Amino acid sequence: MGNFTKWLGAGLGFTFGGPIGAIIGFAVGSMLDGVGIKDFTSEQDDYNRKIETKKKAKTKSKQKSTAGDFEISLLILASIVIKADGKIDKSELDYVRVHFINLYGKNRANNAFKLFNGIIKKDVSTRQVCIQIREHMSHSSRLQLIHFLFGIAKADGIVTPSEEEAIHKISGYLYISTADYDSIKAMFYNEVDSAYKILEITKEATDDEVKGAYRKMAKKYHPDRIQNVGEEHKKGAKEKFQSIQKAYEDIKSERNMS
Repeated sequence: MGNFTKWLGAGLGFTFGGPIGAIIGFAVGSMLDGVGIKDFTSEQDDYNRKIETKKKAKTKSKQKSTAGDFEISLLILASIVIKADGKIDKSELDYVRVHFINLYGKNRANNAFKLFNGIIKKDVSTRQVCIQIREHMSHSSRLQLIHFLFGIAKADGIVTPSEEEAIHKISGYLYISTADYDSIKAMFYNEVDSAYKILEITKEATDDEVKGAYRKMAKKYHPDRIQNVGEEHKKGAKEKFQSIQKAYEDIKSERNMS
C-alpha cells in the first residue's frame, strides 16, 4: 500500500475536506478494514499544518485546485455517470482506465483505480460534490470534466438518456451554461447540425458569424486555459479543441467558404 498512500497524499488540496474527503475516506476504508483517510496523515503532515494555520487565521481565500484534485474529481463524477443507467458497464470502466493510463501512466492509473473501486460502491451526493468542485476549480477545468464524462458515457457506443441526464445535472451544479453544455454534448452526437451546435450558432448564421463563433470558441477551449491541473490534462483538452476545429472545417466545406 506504500505506493498508493504516496499517490493519495501527493498534490491534493481541497478534495481532502468536505463531502469529497468523506468519499475518499469511505473508499480507502473499503480497501482496508477500519482504515480511513485520517490514517494517511503521515503523507499529509505539511498539508495538515497549512490547513490548521489557515483555520486559525480564519482566512477566506480559496484553495486552488491541483492536478490531484482534478484526478479525484474525475473519479467521483465518473462513478456517478457509470452508475446512472443502473449497471456498471465494463466498456465504460475500460474507458476510464485507458484514459487514466494515457494521462498518468500505468502505475498512477492503477493507484487511481484502487480508489475508484471503493468510490463506485459509495452513494454520492451529486450536488454536494459539485458544489465543492465548483468553489475551487476554474470554469475551463469544469468544462473539461463535462467533456470527459460524455466520453465515458459514449464508451459503449451510445449515450443513454439516464447517462445524459446525470451529466446534465452535474453540468448544472457546476454552473456550466446551457450553450456550453450543448456545445460539448454535440461533440458526441452525429446529428445534421452538430457542427453548428459545437460552435454555438445556428444554420442561419452568416459566414462572418461562423468565423467569429470559431474564433470565440477556439479561444474559450484552448488547452492553455486549463490551469493548475497538470500538463497531462492538456492532452485531454486538445481532443475537445480539435472537435471545435473539425466543426469549423466541416461548415467551411459545406458552404465553400474560403
